[in-house]
Amino acid sequence: MFASVRQVAPSLSQAAAFGQARNYATLKEIQMRLKSISNIAKITKSMKMIASTKVTKAQRAMENARVYGQSANSLFKHIETEEKDSAKPLVIAVSSDRGLCGGIHSSVSKASKRYLATKDDAEVAVIGQKARAQIQRDYRKNIVAPIWLEASIVSDQIIANGITVDAGKIFYNSFKSVIAYEAVGLPIHSAETIAASPKLSAYEVDDHILKSFEEFTLANSLYWAIAEGYASEMAAKRTAMENATKNAGEMITKLTLTYNRSRQAAITNELIDIITGASSLS
Repeated sequence: MFASVRQVAPSLSQAAAFGQARNYATLKEIQMRLKSISNIAKITKSMKMIASTKVTKAQRAMENARVYGQSANSLFKHIETEEKDSAKPLVIAVSSDRGLCGGIHSSVSKASKRYLATKDDAEVAVIGQKARAQIQRDYRKNIVAPIWLEASIVSDQIIANGITVDAGKIFYNSFKSVIAYEAVGLPIHSAETIAASPKLSAYEVDDHILKSFEEFTLANSLYWAIAEGYASEMAAKRTAMENATKNAGEMITKLTLTYNRSRQAAITNELIDIITGASSLS
């Protein structure tokens, strides 16, 4: 009887030590993960607050840009300017270099790709690295001008690169609300296309004025697109950080419950081992 107890006691103590070490390792891992997620939650909460502040400022800038952009492009509708079938188009995709804002850059690249699918010979100028990385997967040969500058000199850089603009589109994210945006396109027309408009004869316009107006509307449209895209980006970032903070809070709740249960189970196993060891010695 005593011999069998002496043989069983070491094996029980070894099993208890193994289980104890395993539980402690699990608890330590849970603690480390809880701490990591808590730090992430603090960061995402701070980024949400920053994005919320920037959204308000971006909306004010966007409203001003809309006035310039809509007034510059309203003439095209009035004189019924249309893109020529034989025109070589230019596609300008407006994104940014920043991430952590959901799929807002993907919407611009998808809209650009849908247009490029019907215009294989179109040239592409990309503002921002995010959309450029997505568009160049399928249309690398079409990209002629990756641009990292602001609207005030983007049009000058396009002209300096020798890009001839007959027609085209500026794809950007149109701001709908703080939780909604839509990828849309603004038309680009050359001076020759504007001159061929049916109702332009109602105005007395010289050719050199049309060329200046072409560059003016291009710059205004880019300014409008960049301002709208920035406001949409900040709103999307705010939503993304809010969702990330919410998800982190849910994970913290689940991990805290798991930690408490594991700790309670470890204490129970230790008590069982102590009682079993005491019983074997008595």
